[in-house]
Amino acid sequence: MDKTSWFGLILGFVVLIGGLILKGSDPIALYNPAALVIIFGGTIACILIAFPMDEVKKIPSLFKVIFGDLKVTPIRELIPMFTEWAMLARKEGLLALEEQSEEVEDPFLQRGLKMVVDGQSQEYIREMMEEEILAMEERHELGAKIFTQAGTYAPTLGVLGAVIGLVAALGHLDDISLLGKSISAAFIATLFGIFSGYVLWHPFANKLKRKSAQEVKIKMIMLEGLLAVQEGLPVRTVEEKLLTYLPAKDRVLEIEEKVGVRVEAQEKA
Repeated sequence: MDKTSWFGLILGFVVLIGGLILKGSDPIALYNPAALVIIFGGTIACILIAFPMDEVKKIPSLFKVIFGDLKVTPIRELIPMFTEWAMLARKEGLLALEEQSEEVEDPFLQRGLKMVVDGQSQEYIREMMEEEILAMEERHELGAKIFTQAGTYAPTLGVLGAVIGLVAALGHLDDISLLGKSISAAFIATLFGIFSGYVLWHPFANKLKRKSAQEVKIKMIMLEGLLAVQEGLPVRTVEEKLLTYLPAKDRVLEIEEKVGVRVEAQEKA
C-alpha cells in the first residue's frame, strides 16, 4: 500500500471540508447532484472521447499502481545479487548462472540473465533490454496522460457547470433568498472542477510518472549489472559500479553494514 497516496487523498478532502467550515459554509453544500454529474460525468465523457476503449480499460489497474506499492527489487537487494553472480561467473563461467536464472522472480531480469547464459553479445542484450524498457515507458506515459487530460478537462467543466447554474439562478430573480442559494450551488461545480483537477487527477498523473521513472531506473541498473557480469569484471568493480546508483548516505550505510558483517564473521572464526 502506498501510504503517501492514501494520506494525501484523505488530507485533500479534510482540507476541503475544513476550509468550508472555517469560512462559515455548511459542508452539506458539497452534496450537489447536478455539480457531481457535470464534473465527474463530464470528465468521464471527455476521457471516453479522447482515448480508445482498450486504453480506458486500463484505468482500474492504474489506480492499483497509484495506491499500491511499486513491485520492483530494491537497489540494495540487487547489489549483493549481482556481486554473487559476478563471483560465480568468474570462478565457474557464465553457464554456471543457468540455475540462478530459474530462481529469479523478476521477468525482465530473468530474460536478461538467460540471454547472458546463452552467450548473446553485449550489443544484442543492451538493444533488446533497452527496447523493452522503452516500450514500458511508453505504456506508463499513456497511463499518466489519461489523468493529465482529466486534470485539464475538469476545471473547464467546472466553469461550464457554473455557467449552467447561473443560467438557472437568473430564473429566480424575483426571489432573493432562492437566488442566493442558486448562485452558491452554481459555484459548487467550479469548486469540484478545480479540486478534482488539481488535487486528484494531476497529482495522480505525477505519481504514475514518478513510479515509472523509479521502475526504469531499477531496470537500467539490472541491465548494467548483467552486462558487468557478462564482461567478467572483478566482483569489487561490479559492486562499486552498482553502488554509484545509491544516494551517498545509503552508499555509506551499505559499506558500513558490509564491514560489520565481515568483522562479525572474523570474530566467530
